[in-house]
Amino acid sequence: MYDAEIEGENWTFGTSGFLYQSNKLMYDRPTNTLWHSLSGEPVIGPLAESGLKLKQLPVDVMRWSDWLEAYPDSTVLSLDTGFIRSYLAPEHPGSAYFSYRNSPNRMFPTFVTDDRLPDKADVLGLEFDGAAKAYPIELLERELVVNDVLGGQEVAVVGRATAGAARAYERMGLTFTPGKAAGEIVDNNGQAWTITDEALVSADGSRSLSRLPSRELFWFGWSAFFPLTEVYAGR
Repeated sequence: MYDAEIEGENWTFGTSGFLYQSNKLMYDRPTNTLWHSLSGEPVIGPLAESGLKLKQLPVDVMRWSDWLEAYPDSTVLSLDTGFIRSYLAPEHPGSAYFSYRNSPNRMFPTFVTDDRLPDKADVLGLEFDGAAKAYPIELLERELVVNDVLGGQEVAVVGRATAGAARAYERMGLTFTPGKAAGEIVDNNGQAWTITDEALVSADGSRSLSRLPSRELFWFGWSAFFPLTEVYAGR
């Protein structure tokens, strides 16, 4: 997810239908320039090599039930699109992507193949100051909270079981462990912190630690764009 504001104006984007490294290319409607969906950079068209880069925003991949519990008044995109295509949840047998999600194979090739993880392993990808790292979702589910440093940025990475979705936050010298209550972690001083969409918030409300941008995606997509990425191997 990206902020669509460019040089003070809100732009709109569409899906081009083209792929690069098995990841879609989007286009901006003002100039029809193609942009990488994983880097937020323009690559073909009038804005290519302009130095522009979209600001990445945090995004969640989570169960509908968890989202609805947190945001009961949410609006939802209609499944009635006018096209004959099933947009049911990927795990539903009637979903357009059911067979793809349940196959170990990719639909399209990539230039880079990295066998450190299975192609379709779910990972949380983080990138700071040119340094990239992938955190396998399976490991995050077991360890619940990971304290790490990447590209000079101290991060606290939490799994779905802790936050409802895999997320990353600043930690500013603190070390976190899982809390006793759902949606809570505890720092090395014994202070409890509540996990929110935007930040970690101390129980007394006196401090907050910002959420950091991250992406949950298949390993082959992340490694194709970040071939020098580290892989978190667990404690």
